Amino acid sequence: KNTAVLIVTVVLAVILLLGLIFLLWKCRRRIRNLFRRPINEEGLSMFSARGGSRDRSGPLRVNYESNDESLSELQLWSFDSVQIATKSFSDSNLVGEGGFGPVYKGLLPEGQEIAVKRLSRSSGQGIEEFKNEVVLISKLQHRNLVRLLGCCIHEQERILIYEYMPNKSLDAFLYDQTKKNLLDWTTRYNIIEGIARGLLYLHRDSRLRIIHRDLKASNILLDEEMNPKISDFGMARIFGNDDNETNTQRVVGTFGYMAPEYAMQGLFSVKSDVYSFGVLFLEILSGKRNSTYHHPELGINLIALAWKLWNEDRVMEFVDPVVTKSCTSKQLVRCINVGLLCVQDRPIDRPSMASVVVMLESETSVPALPRQPTFTTDRSYSETDSSTIDLKAMSVDASITMLTGR
Repeated sequence: KNTAVLIVTVVLAVILLLGLIFLLWKCRRRIRNLFRRPINEEGLSMFSARGGSRDRSGPLRVNYESNDESLSELQLWSFDSVQIATKSFSDSNLVGEGGFGPVYKGLLPEGQEIAVKRLSRSSGQGIEEFKNEVVLISKLQHRNLVRLLGCCIHEQERILIYEYMPNKSLDAFLYDQTKKNLLDWTTRYNIIEGIARGLLYLHRDSRLRIIHRDLKASNILLDEEMNPKISDFGMARIFGNDDNETNTQRVVGTFGYMAPEYAMQGLFSVKSDVYSFGVLFLEILSGKRNSTYHHPELGINLIALAWKLWNEDRVMEFVDPVVTKSCTSKQLVRCINVGLLCVQDRPIDRPSMASVVVMLESETSVPALPRQPTFTTDRSYSETDSSTIDLKAMSVDASITMLTGR
């Protein structure tokens, strides 16, 4: 009898244990399904509700097609799962403000950290930018572009879920008097090269030919190893293979980074991104914001200062003092040369990003000399604020001024 009781007890215990394991597995599977599932037709309907747009003045509208595997494989997250991950969008999880809404840090059940970009309900243009960003990033894969994990569509809520960047954005280091000490010469140069490679991918090597239109320090995220990743594609545009330049009546972007032909005439091309890259390049070297910098004695902005000191062979006066001991004058001359080539007034004079990457990877002297820049803004603007200008509704002279050559 004792043996029979023992056998029954063991069998019941095993059955109970197996039952508990099954319930735990079932529960875990439900949680995973709650957090992620393939985007369905209901979710896809928002991307084709208005159809493809021929309007060249706004962000790209892209029709969803049934054979678009990159979009159909995108993960659609439930609103409940996003609330759980961000502790109901707790202020303690708030890590920053994007162009169209706040960004929160989230934590998944398995321990993975995520970045949650919640579209602001007060943003009148945000829905189109949301569609644009989902469609574009779902098609892009590069080590220097931020990776989109999924999106959430719930009533009026529009949410993007990205990989989390523990070091946040470049501007958080570059313009902080304490953190900038972590950006030595090697780190800064690697960041510059990474941004250049990411732009080259967008302009030439990706499935689509893309112009970012809002490249700036706050849109460069840094991973745990300080590798740069270009983010915020809400204002990006796709170009056809045969398109070289187009125009818009709705200029979007950030003052201080806009190319003169774009800010003043609404003309943009891949060379507009090259200009923005050049401004960012000079900011990384100097540790100063172009949009707010104004030399107290000379009355010139950052680009003009770079030209003056480079032309007078005084480049060490331009660079951030943090890196003066870890770089040589020869390296700085090359770098400022490349940066000034990128911010030349005429788009045709600026190099392509392919040429920029070659120049950055080469230790020989840069084969071209830049022309003196003559365009600059006459007012200071907040670098973090992306702006929209309607060229029909206002005079260009109210926002951008063309200065004569010095």
